[in-house]
Amino acid sequence: MAQILHRVNDTLVNVTRTNVSESKTPDFSDFDACHPSIPAIFIMIVAYSIVTIVGLLGNICLILIIKKQKEACNVTNILIANLSLSDILICIMCIPFSVVYTLMDYWIFGEAMCKISPFIQSVSVSVSIFSLVLIAIERYQLIVNPRGWKPNMLHAYWGIIIIWFSSLAISTPFIIFFQFTNEPFKNISRYNDSFKDKYVCIESWPSETERLVFTTSLLIFQYFAPLFFIFLCYLKIFVCLRKRNDKVDKMRENEARLTENKRINMMLISIVVAFAICWLPLSIFNIVFDWNHDVLMNCSHDVLFTLCHLIAMLSTCINPIFYGFLNKNFQKDLHVLIHHFKCSAMQEDYENIGLSALQTDVSKGSLKLNNTCLHL
Repeated sequence: MAQILHRVNDTLVNVTRTNVSESKTPDFSDFDACHPSIPAIFIMIVAYSIVTIVGLLGNICLILIIKKQKEACNVTNILIANLSLSDILICIMCIPFSVVYTLMDYWIFGEAMCKISPFIQSVSVSVSIFSLVLIAIERYQLIVNPRGWKPNMLHAYWGIIIIWFSSLAISTPFIIFFQFTNEPFKNISRYNDSFKDKYVCIESWPSETERLVFTTSLLIFQYFAPLFFIFLCYLKIFVCLRKRNDKVDKMRENEARLTENKRINMMLISIVVAFAICWLPLSIFNIVFDWNHDVLMNCSHDVLFTLCHLIAMLSTCINPIFYGFLNKNFQKDLHVLIHHFKCSAMQEDYENIGLSALQTDVSKGSLKLNNTCLHL
């Protein structure tokens, strides 16, 4: 699940090794035919750009709103902000490198980024899923066990600290076993100068068994086990709310509280379901590649990976999109935030106008707009 850097050179290297072992000159025509067309590259860049922009700006706005509004600072929203922070890291540290690597088929960002990029990917995914787990626990305690232990803000911050340290710990192998090497291109460069001085960023484990154990365990702890736990929590929440809804002797304020809980739970469940759906294709791709990579050794490898990876990256847009559609307060706060930025820009333009121009129509218009901002 966390393997954002796929083995883009496996098809080429596999064919070349076979030909070299048979003392044949490698035929690069098939590999060249696997390169995507110009329209496909254009669509790919546009799609990734949209995902990155929406994910980056949307999550930044979400964090700013939660930070600015005191009433938004509760346990659930703090954990949502932490989820948004991990999505921002993916948008900045992972998506651009993966796109360039896929298009170029070799690594140009050096040894440090070869290790940092997959490491950040793994950390971010772990932080996201564990944040969703803590949110499910918080909702469970609030609704199913309202008289029991209730997480407070201090618990939320400690939970976030534990999440990050745990994510850093389980992602450490990516720093250790991702290698920046030109080994796959050594034999190829003897027949084709275009591969000379080219490097790849690949996993290099002591044994295949160790690699399979780690990647499979990571998939279980980062995807299947947390989602199963979250599913159980929300299932119990659903049953509890259903029983309360069936009671006839409830007061109006209880009805309003019940409706609000349903709305919040629907939003949170939507985030979890969307997260699970987005990461499922890439998880399946990695499972197949790890256990039977020969199945993917053809021209469809890059295309299939790109589609799976793009769907996974859509998860970075989940928070702002679902908050925007299902949270009216967020819509209002976003409108205020955008208006604040517009007024700040107009204020700056007004202050830059020279004193000699104060009586011009432009300055009067600017002054009028600035006063409008101040009164809103």
